[in-house]
Amino acid sequence: MFIKSITVTILGLMEKEKQLLQLCCRQIEETLNWGDSETWSNDDFEHLSEKIFDKTRVQLSISTLKRIWGKVRYENSPTTATLNALAGFLGYESWREFRQKNEANLAKTAAETTTLPDTVAAPLLALKSKKYNVFIAVIALGVVALAAVFALKKKTPMQVDLSKIKFEAIKVSDTLPNSVIFNYDASAFHSDSVYIQQSWDPRRRERVDGKGRQHTSIYYHPGYFMAKLIVDNQVKKECVVNIQTRGWKGIIEKDPVPTYLSAQECHNAGFMGISPAILQQKTGSPVFNEVWVKFANVHDFSNIDPKNFIFETNLRNTSSVEASICRRVNAVLLLKGSAIILPLCDKGCISNIDMLTGDGFISGKDHDLSGLGCDFSKFQDLKCTVANHRFRVYLNGKSVINVPQKNTLGGIAGIRFEFEGAGQVKDVSLSTPGGGKYSEKFDGAAFASASPPYRQPRKF
Repeated sequence: MFIKSITVTILGLMEKEKQLLQLCCRQIEETLNWGDSETWSNDDFEHLSEKIFDKTRVQLSISTLKRIWGKVRYENSPTTATLNALAGFLGYESWREFRQKNEANLAKTAAETTTLPDTVAAPLLALKSKKYNVFIAVIALGVVALAAVFALKKKTPMQVDLSKIKFEAIKVSDTLPNSVIFNYDASAFHSDSVYIQQSWDPRRRERVDGKGRQHTSIYYHPGYFMAKLIVDNQVKKECVVNIQTRGWKGIIEKDPVPTYLSAQECHNAGFMGISPAILQQKTGSPVFNEVWVKFANVHDFSNIDPKNFIFETNLRNTSSVEASICRRVNAVLLLKGSAIILPLCDKGCISNIDMLTGDGFISGKDHDLSGLGCDFSKFQDLKCTVANHRFRVYLNGKSVINVPQKNTLGGIAGIRFEFEGAGQVKDVSLSTPGGGKYSEKFDGAAFASASPPYRQPRKF
């Protein structure tokens, strides 16, 4: 019995962390939605390294990520710091939290892996040699191999025609918050591990009945989201959830439920924004570090060519440095499938900003973004252009970014301004030379209605 117990312990230690790491990798793959990781290139792992750093501020090397995904042979286990970064990318506080919340999913597999059949246990119990440790190791490896074979046989994916799988979303209103009815049918998979995820964020994932037909989910923020039907940790189907606004909507970020601002709270003479006094009243604190206020206008800018456009705005952060140390600002173009994020900040904080070009990531940690440092005592003229496969950014008339635009961007689905603390936007324009144009100077008339009329649910 002692030998059998030791062998079970060996198998458990060998397999548990390995299985959790494989599960973590699968969840990251689902989040990224880049297709089979077997086909990932070196550039994909470089992009993943950038994304992990953007979210966790931990830099994992390309070689480390390739070892974790089995692209490079390496026998040692990942460090705790690496595991914490991977878990943090998925929204967990640490690898320990990831383990605690996912161990249940591995319980069945672990039981299959560590239960020794009598035909294996009998020779172990009869063994008297001083060299039994070697024998145990050999038997352990054999049991692991057998368990893997049986697991593969049991988990061979079913041949399901995904085109016939139902997954659609229906909005119930045209205002915020907005509940969405998901009509789905995952019965063909015969699985009890079925989830609906609101967007790319795995924290917005809810378990649903594998034999069910409907599930409702509430969206507090406007945006162009790609909802996912996930079965056995694999994305099987996606559908668009386009939560639009009527004009501009002001929101104070707070998890899980944000605070909405009225049109009166967002408007002042000649600009859209929020004053430090109102923000302090809403948050209960005079310090706004990591307190984000967002102003969003989400609708289909179909008359703007995503391959050829000019985006211009005039804005500033109005917090004091005592209230918001870095006074960060993001001007965001929401795209169908990605986003452009143009960051500004106090001059001393450029190391803490990151730019997203729609198909590329530029980090302030390994790029000189000092041209985006600002004197917020004045309004800042920010301009972005995409033309002839070039992405350019100008601040106060000076070119600060000029890089290739490798991929064609998706259509433009909205504009959003984000302030760490209080801020103001004087005007904004988005246009295609010789084509469509949107232009607005803020006079208070453009804000979303507080109580828009109810409309019947509609498919989209």
